[in-house]
Amino acid sequence: MIQKKRDRDKKAKVKKPMSFLSRFFAYLIMIIFAFMTIYPIAWLIMNSFKSTREFQVNQLGLPKVVTFSNYVEAWKMGDFALLFPNSLIYTIGATVGIILLSLLAGFAFGKLHSRATGPMYGSFMIGILLTTQTLMIPLFLEVNLFGIYNTRFAVLLVYIGAGLPIGIYLATEYIRSIPTALVESARIDGAGFFTIFRKIIVPMSKPVSTTIAILNISNIWNEFAIINILVSKTELKSLPLGIYKFSGSLSTDYGKQFAALTIGMVPMLVFYVIFRKQITKGVAAGAVKG
Repeated sequence: MIQKKRDRDKKAKVKKPMSFLSRFFAYLIMIIFAFMTIYPIAWLIMNSFKSTREFQVNQLGLPKVVTFSNYVEAWKMGDFALLFPNSLIYTIGATVGIILLSLLAGFAFGKLHSRATGPMYGSFMIGILLTTQTLMIPLFLEVNLFGIYNTRFAVLLVYIGAGLPIGIYLATEYIRSIPTALVESARIDGAGFFTIFRKIIVPMSKPVSTTIAILNISNIWNEFAIINILVSKTELKSLPLGIYKFSGSLSTDYGKQFAALTIGMVPMLVFYVIFRKQITKGVAAGAVKG
C-alpha cells in the first residue's frame, strides 16, 4: 500500500513536456518582450547617425548618409572628455565603498549580536523608505554646513550613504545564512574579527556583492538630481549633466542629442554584455528571502 502511494507520488512529480502550442506562445511572448527592449535602443543608435534634417524627413528608416560628426560635436559641446572620467570615478568609487561598508555592517548585524544591533539595523532600514526628493534640501544644507560643496568627496559620500540601506539589508540577510560554526571555529583558532571578515565573509559573499554592484552601478551612472545640487563646477559634474545640455536650446538638434544619449548609454550596454554571466549568477545566488 505504501509502495503504491510512493509510485503515485513519483508519477505526480514527473513534469509533462510542454505541448507545441504552449512552447509557441512562450517563445512568442519572449520574442515580443525582446523586441520591445531592443528596438528603442536600436532606433536611438540608428538615428544618432542622421542629420537633423534627415531625421525630420525619415524617422524610422536607415540613414542614407552616415554622419559621424554628430558624435564629435556632441562630445565637444557636452564637455564629455571632462565629464566621462568623473562618471567613472563616481560610479566605481561609490560602488566599491557601498559593497565594502555593506559587508562590514552585514557581518556585524548578522553574526555579532549585541543590544545595539537591532536598533542600529532598524535605523538603516528606514533609509530604504526615503526618496531622493525628500533628501535634496537636507543634503544641500549639510554639504554647505560642512564646507564640502563643490567637491568629489561630497558626491561620493552622498552616493555611498544613499546606497547603504538596501546594500546593508541584502548583505545582512545573506551573511546570516552563512553557517555560524565557521565564525566560531575561526574564533577558537584565534582569528580576529577582521581576519574572519577578510578570509571567510568576503569570499563567501561574492554573490551578494555582485547583486549590490548591479543595483548601484546603473543608478549612480545615470544619477542626475543629487549631483546637480552638490556641484556647480563643470569639472566636477557627471555625464548626465552634460547630456542635459542638449535638452535646452539644442533640443531640436536631434542628431547631436541622440549622439549624446548614445554616448551615455553605451558604457552600460558594454558592462552588461561583458559581465552578463557573472550578473546572472550573482542575481540568482545573491537573491534572499524577505
